[in-house]
Amino acid sequence: MQRNIETLRREAKTVGDLKRAAYRTLPVREEMRANLIRLLATGERILPGIVGYDDTVIPDIENAILAGHHAVFLGERGQAKSRIIRGLVSLLDEYVPIIRDAEIPEDPFAPISPVGRRLAAERGDNLEIQWAHRDERYAEKLATPDVAVADLIGEVDPIKVAEGRHLSDEETIHYGLIPRTNRGIFAVNELPDLTEKVQVGLFNLMEEKDVQIKGFKIRLPLDIVIVASANPEDYTSRGRIITPLKDRFDVQIRTHYPRSLEHEISIMEQEATAFPRGDSMIHVPQFMKEIIAQVTMEARASNEINQSSGVSVRVSINNLESVLSNAEKRAVRLGEKEIVPRVSDLHALFASTSGKIELEYSGEDKREDDLIDRLVNRAVLKVFDRYFQLEALKPTIAYFTEGGGVKVSDSMAATSYLEDQQRIPGLKESVAALGVGNKSPQIASACEFIFEGLHLHQKLNKEREGGRYMYRS
Repeated sequence: MQRNIETLRREAKTVGDLKRAAYRTLPVREEMRANLIRLLATGERILPGIVGYDDTVIPDIENAILAGHHAVFLGERGQAKSRIIRGLVSLLDEYVPIIRDAEIPEDPFAPISPVGRRLAAERGDNLEIQWAHRDERYAEKLATPDVAVADLIGEVDPIKVAEGRHLSDEETIHYGLIPRTNRGIFAVNELPDLTEKVQVGLFNLMEEKDVQIKGFKIRLPLDIVIVASANPEDYTSRGRIITPLKDRFDVQIRTHYPRSLEHEISIMEQEATAFPRGDSMIHVPQFMKEIIAQVTMEARASNEINQSSGVSVRVSINNLESVLSNAEKRAVRLGEKEIVPRVSDLHALFASTSGKIELEYSGEDKREDDLIDRLVNRAVLKVFDRYFQLEALKPTIAYFTEGGGVKVSDSMAATSYLEDQQRIPGLKESVAALGVGNKSPQIASACEFIFEGLHLHQKLNKEREGGRYMYRS
């Protein structure tokens, strides 16, 4: 029976200490299985912070871990592939013992390297150990064409050869990143970008547990789980990835973008950078969150955008940050204590959307800003229609039909909108229906949303006057 791990870490310094404590090591796959089974039994989430995958991706991940599989995650950019892979570290034990003086992390009961085996033979139960935290047992590599076999697996160390060792001696090897992640998880991002030579070395290591370095066959029975990520288009493209390597990955797990507006908003709120803002309070009305998230969903449905490259969730996150920044500037300049974004702040998301979308066709008649403008208009209109029916806004429309008008701007004080709310029939009731409260910055945001919705329904004209806009019939 294993003793309390914290007590064991303090007291166990050698293999003999581990034996006396009846400590037993598990292979990485069994270790992850055992921890997953414990979480499943208690109903705990295995990847907290991952939104929208509970019924799709997560079950596939659980099956892969229970089966002890190497996995490749296929998905377009911004689908949390890297975050999921890094989250798998939580399924490792918090601490495990490894041989202290070995070149790579090794199980003290079953060393695999020449140095580890020699130390175990020489020292027996006095073999010294150290405790490795789970974060030290994870490594990842971004695949690029310049990544070599030496980087991932190893290379002959010329210094060791110069010291008199023979080239065929395994102890001349300087181990690469994968052996140095033994007893852990190794991840390769953008797998198809590895050269064919490196891919061959990788699948040999995964299946046959050996690799050839400088013409010498080296046996490396690593205890490691290998996971990878790739864009589906690259992964299925003949010539980008060799078939035997695809066969070595036991499962392919397909990720996807959020399938509901609620999930998009949850991710957006969770990931947006939060800065200390002193006494200033941030309030983002629900309809503004929906508009920003809807812009991204409109982009994913647009035939003018190259969907094979994807439209990342980072578009929503960065757009929220940009719109908030524009609202913060106004609050600082006008001395307002509440930061509330409005429709007139949406121009700030043009900069954070450009560059994150790829046009299907670009030319003189195709401008990115025009496309983003259309996406924003579609988003505002769809969100407006969720909240209002035009029939309920007849008194407000009549005010403009009779010659009334109103000015808005992203630099106007929120109090300027209070008069509009009082003098325009039906506007106060419509603002109340949005549930924004009775503070002037929130009322200003609600008023602009209503005016813009009526404009997009062609009930009002919108004319630019310097840095302001005039809504009139």
